Amino acid sequence: MSAFEGYNGQAFSPSGDKGRFVLPPAFRKAVKESGEGAKTLCLAVHDRFDCLIGFGLSRIPELHAKLDKEEERAIQMKDFDWGRDVRAQQLFGFEQLPFDDSGRFVMPDHLRDLGNVGDGLYFHGAGDFFFIWNPEELARMDRSFRGAQVTCKKLMAEAEAKAKAKGGKK
Repeated sequence: MSAFEGYNGQAFSPSGDKGRFVLPPAFRKAVKESGEGAKTLCLAVHDRFDCLIGFGLSRIPELHAKLDKEEERAIQMKDFDWGRDVRAQQLFGFEQLPFDDSGRFVMPDHLRDLGNVGDGLYFHGAGDFFFIWNPEELARMDRSFRGAQVTCKKLMAEAEAKAKAKGGKK
């Protein structure tokens, strides 16, 4: 097993049968490496954007350290409004979802609702985690997301062309 080096790259995955999605190969490999071989995808709602984030099990100790660091900073800054319980529920409110060898997983309805999930998902690496966007939500973002928006459109068009080619061969 190679060492986990973070999440990078982009991919599009149309929704499959029975409400399943497929974790794209590059992301599937990184999630498994992060979890020392475990096929467990952690999914959470992004705290600022209308999308989801995904990561592997190795991020859990990092989240504990982040929480402790934020608490130390709040104490130093005398930020009495900062609440460990509130921040902990934000950081640890993720779901752990199993996926099979092909990367198929079932997304719970509450995450589908919170992430405004539609008929397909755009995956975009962000180092410690990856974004999972409904393409329509991504299209509404400002110019700072332009690269992701253009890539998403291209990958969606490729997926649509591939689906049409498969359908035409029947």
